[in-house]
Amino acid sequence: MFSRVATGLAALLAVFFYRSGRVAWNHILTAPSLPDAYYVGGNWTSHFSVIKDPSSNDINFCEDISFWDHHDAHGALTDRLVLLGCDPNRKAWNTVMGPLRNSNPRGHLFLYVPGTDAVHRVTLKGYPTIHDFHPLGVEIYPSRDGSLSNLFIVNHARAQTTIEQFVLDPARLTEARYVRTLRSPYFVSPNAIALTSPTSFYVSNDHLLTRRLPNPIGHVAPLVETLVGLPSSWVAHVSIHESNPKPTDGGAMTDADDYTLTHTFAALGIAFANGVALSPSRAHLAIASTSLGLVHFYTLDTNTNTSITAPSLSFSHSVPVPFLPDNIAYDDDGALIVTGHPHFPSLIGIAANETGTTAPSWAVSLTPTSDTARLVSDENARAPLSAYTFVPHATTHEVETLFQSDGSVFGSSSTTLRDARTGAVYVAGLYEQGMLVCRP
Repeated sequence: MFSRVATGLAALLAVFFYRSGRVAWNHILTAPSLPDAYYVGGNWTSHFSVIKDPSSNDINFCEDISFWDHHDAHGALTDRLVLLGCDPNRKAWNTVMGPLRNSNPRGHLFLYVPGTDAVHRVTLKGYPTIHDFHPLGVEIYPSRDGSLSNLFIVNHARAQTTIEQFVLDPARLTEARYVRTLRSPYFVSPNAIALTSPTSFYVSNDHLLTRRLPNPIGHVAPLVETLVGLPSSWVAHVSIHESNPKPTDGGAMTDADDYTLTHTFAALGIAFANGVALSPSRAHLAIASTSLGLVHFYTLDTNTNTSITAPSLSFSHSVPVPFLPDNIAYDDDGALIVTGHPHFPSLIGIAANETGTTAPSWAVSLTPTSDTARLVSDENARAPLSAYTFVPHATTHEVETLFQSDGSVFGSSSTTLRDARTGAVYVAGLYEQGMLVCRP
């Protein structure tokens, strides 16, 4: 009997080290030797600036940021703004990492205008006063010729995690008009959103076992699920169907509106599904697997897409990254920008408010090798700590470091956006103050 148990445990350990050995050694058991800061576009001391709100100091702990693109009537891009979802109360209320002490102080939205460096606080017009607001994943549908844009935000509220729908108006940059709160029994742990239309999106669910479970299960089970890399999370596709849709310039809709949700499981069996992004060609979906340090790529079969069902996904391949990936976003040229956490214990220390702790940052681009002909390796070698110190060369993508820091300059990076037109890079930190802007 003992030998059978020992054999079973040995087999489990072998599977764990085969799947997670690289991540466990590089990002949990040891801390990477990162520089104060590095930026691919030049000396960081002259290319960095941090955007803050001096009047309130509320641009803090911004987990996700998103471009809000404005197009003219012909589809040409005329303006690009950056929306920030911030929650200065994250150290008191975090349903992913904990704790769950106090959910009362609301989070905030800010809009950054790159052309003028102006920062606008965005008010939640019509949002119910009894609702909590703790933003995580944020995604906006582009505006065309001055039209309204749908905005969806994952909200880690007190009672349950929901997805809030708002409308943004290019003529009223300081307002987000409340539309409705989306709820579903399948919204176990929503994290990130990738829009497929103005009223449909992919959403990742990062854990099956969450901090909301009764203690001690809620304290232990999510951490075990993360560290062991259990394939228990998923990505779903959600569509909103309105029975009596209102004009786009009509009044705000409420929870009582006549609508239904279609929920489809799109990708199952993922270890800590985190960031999710749809390629500009809409042919590929990328999903970050935080626990395994991988980005999974799927191919969309648009022939299976109907008004009711989502396109079916076919797994294509995975690319390892030199950290625990958080949020991901495609740039205009089709490169995937991946941001994450090089040292998990440091991030836990920040969340626990340990004195003197900093959490390092790292962001890379994944460019298909057919586009780069493997010429980016020399550029990646300029980084003080090369990505290839931790991961092998992928056959499908070139990995290039865009930004890295030991946390002393900018820490706990969770999202990076790159504007391929201007070369500007924007970085948000889960437990950092302000938003980092890197200009070439």
